[in-house]
Amino acid sequence: MVWAIRGAITIDENSAKAVSEGTYELMSEIIRQNQLKEEDVISIVFTATKDINAKYPSAVVRDELSWCTTAMLNYQELDIANSLKLCIRVLLHVNTQRSKQEMKHVYLKNAKVLRPDISK
Repeated sequence: MVWAIRGAITIDENSAKAVSEGTYELMSEIIRQNQLKEEDVISIVFTATKDINAKYPSAVVRDELSWCTTAMLNYQELDIANSLKLCIRVLLHVNTQRSKQEMKHVYLKNAKVLRPDISK
């Protein structure tokens, strides 16, 4: 089966260090909660709000998690009035034998407001 896992995190500032730390924290938690290995992941799509341009989130996955065989893209998030600022979002497509209901979506820091139904 192929399922998707979503997640998001906010960072404190637009710096390479903040993007690295935030992306690493988010991806590490998604990997942990979903017991993922790179070979499980088909592709990863990152978006960032327009106030983030210091570093590509995908570079963090390649450089710090050593995931070099997974297709990844980075996009700028739509600039919606009054939306959450300094936010990195991710969508992973995964191969798994688990059910859709077993997929764990992860929302950290201020991004918890995006999915209050699952961010306790």
